Amino acid sequence: MAIFSEITENIKVSVRPLYLETESNVLSRKFVFAYFITIENLSSDTVQLLRRHWIITHHTGKVEEVEGEGVIGKQPVIAPGQKHEYNSFCILESLEGFMEGTYTMKRSNGSTFGITIPRFILRAMDN
Repeated sequence: MAIFSEITENIKVSVRPLYLETESNVLSRKFVFAYFITIENLSSDTVQLLRRHWIITHHTGKVEEVEGEGVIGKQPVIAPGQKHEYNSFCILESLEGFMEGTYTMKRSNGSTFGITIPRFILRAMDN
């Protein structure tokens, strides 16, 4: 699958989704996708990821929202020129859909700002 990227406030978010056929069950309408995220700090300031907000849209029209602190239990601090990588997964009830969202970040001076997580396509047929 493709890599989807977006730069907001000099923070680059790249996402590479992957369909997990062995974890999925077509008869149960359970389609499992992993996604691999890289957050690169292209700015001259240290930043910290505080929160995430995901919108998950199934091809059936169902929309889910997920909000919470950090990512996979962490609130990583990313120095200038550094990156943070993690992976997670989602389960769709259809062969395809998409995810998108925002991260809330904090600069070293304490100010917060939002960055875009680019919309990325989840499609079981691509593999």
